[in-house]
Amino acid sequence: MDFEALRQECLACRRCPLCETRKNVVFGQGVPDAEVLFVGEGPGANEDEQGLPFVGRSGQLLDHFLEAIDLDRNKNIFVANIVKCRPPENRDPLPEESAACLPWLREQFKLLRPKIIVCLGRVAAQQLIDPKFSVTKDHGKFFDKQGTLFMATLHPAALLRNPNNKPQAFGDFVALRDKIVAVCDHTY
Repeated sequence: MDFEALRQECLACRRCPLCETRKNVVFGQGVPDAEVLFVGEGPGANEDEQGLPFVGRSGQLLDHFLEAIDLDRNKNIFVANIVKCRPPENRDPLPEESAACLPWLREQFKLLRPKIIVCLGRVAAQQLIDPKFSVTKDHGKFFDKQGTLFMATLHPAALLRNPNNKPQAFGDFVALRDKIVAVCDHTY
């Protein structure tokens, strides 16, 4: 299956009740040969409206950090979420919603074969790295899971609420840039 076929299947998904309240499925955005995959928890109101990940204020902050280390969702990375439909009131996805949606992310992973996965926030980190993961304590550290490097950083929305944490998060992006230089073939 190629990326477009997977996207078309995902757009028709009815695996969980989130499909009842969505405006758009947010499949993801980026290049199909990305070596770096960014994963958030789920779409918010702006994302649901536009069908694209991280397009609101937190997305603008994410793009600012990405630009600072020469990354761009239209040139050399892919951005996705654990769940592809917006949870009501932007609540955390329920375990059964995440479980229903994770196969889509796994298929994206299989097609991309990224060398690095960056979890944006606690929910993504606990789903993909470790259920006990503490993003405040362990952000910026790399974990090798079967040959793929995983790292988590503070969610851009959390940084908007607590701007004093921006320097820590930016440090994570600098560490990411250094790791990309060390392990990726064509990102830069």
